[in-house]
Amino acid sequence: MRLSSLPRYAALIAVVMLGGCATQPPAEQALDAEMQRLMSAAKVPGLAVAVIKDGKVSYTQAYGYANVEKQQPLRTDTIMYAASLTKAVFAYTVMQLVDEGVLSLDAPLPTLLNKPLPDYPKYADLKDDPRWQLLTPRMLLSHTSGLLNWRYINDNGKLDFKYPPGSRYVYSGEGLNILQIAVEERTGIALETLMQQRVFDRFGMRDTSMVWRDDWAGRETTHYGKDGTVIPHKRRSDARAAGSMDTTIGDYAAFMAGVLRGEGLSPASYKEMLSPQMAIVSLQQFPSHWPGDTDLWRGIGLSIGLGWPLYNSPMGPAFFKEGADDGTNNFALGFRQQRDGIVLLSNSSNGNSMFLPAVEYVYGKTCLPWFWMNYIPYDKPELMGLNMRKHPVLSAGCGR
Repeated sequence: MRLSSLPRYAALIAVVMLGGCATQPPAEQALDAEMQRLMSAAKVPGLAVAVIKDGKVSYTQAYGYANVEKQQPLRTDTIMYAASLTKAVFAYTVMQLVDEGVLSLDAPLPTLLNKPLPDYPKYADLKDDPRWQLLTPRMLLSHTSGLLNWRYINDNGKLDFKYPPGSRYVYSGEGLNILQIAVEERTGIALETLMQQRVFDRFGMRDTSMVWRDDWAGRETTHYGKDGTVIPHKRRSDARAAGSMDTTIGDYAAFMAGVLRGEGLSPASYKEMLSPQMAIVSLQQFPSHWPGDTDLWRGIGLSIGLGWPLYNSPMGPAFFKEGADDGTNNFALGFRQQRDGIVLLSNSSNGNSMFLPAVEYVYGKTCLPWFWMNYIPYDKPELMGLNMRKHPVLSAGCGR
């Protein structure tokens, strides 16, 4: 039974399940069965899912194992690494500061920092490149700074510009961490405290933090590589805007529901955050600093907002964010007009291979730019690999 074949979520009740519960409605049973089928097919040991309807969390569930070796079930209160889902929460925080006049989206970076960027030891690589002075919060939030994702990608391990600032979408964790410096200096508050006060407390995210908390010990998930290699959960002690946040499925769903409601932002800032800043023309998101353009995504309006990629779905304007690291794959998707959305958190490098069929089981055809995201379904191995960048794919009937 497919949820999209029913009146939208008519059979879903607001219930949080911790593994084992009272009798479920048929639609919930069908959803659980399909998620577990996909997990088995894609070799994903643990998955947590939340469904949001009209700005409210309507369903939350966890499946599989937090630790396979110990047969420890994954629960809705299991601590999971958010990875780059952190970036979306940081963007929401920044837009609050824009609302209050603490930051201007188009202020040149030199006006926001206490000293020139190359004077910070981590950014000394840019001392002979004056283009850092052109950077703005808008560019850093929209990944149009021209900086590559991480400096270690370069053979020499040094940070550099791959494109002129403001000229192209190039996913950059480095850029978000630069903006973090400006945010902390302008507010005088450490990022972990700032996000706690402005986002986590607001949305009741009691088990979310930018740094590890000792009271979580024993509740965290173990992570698994593509071949099942065990990857211990990192206990991060440094808050990083680009990705250090731990969370639970219930907490991140509460945040996503808040975003869908537009809570905490002025209408103007909310609109700006989810408005196209630049069209995306890269063949795939990673490595997005590689040359090569396509107009395939133009038909669905794939673009970058402030912290969120955007596109036009059959349900109207949509925004999303992915999060990945070794042994982690996460995805959050929202539909603005309906205020509906879904959050998927996995403890596996294979998680992204089941996300497209999982999303389309719930919503039907979404025209999600899955090839660009490298969300190649587990049953389409022929589309995997960098050689396929020459042949980008969009779902039939989408955008053309």
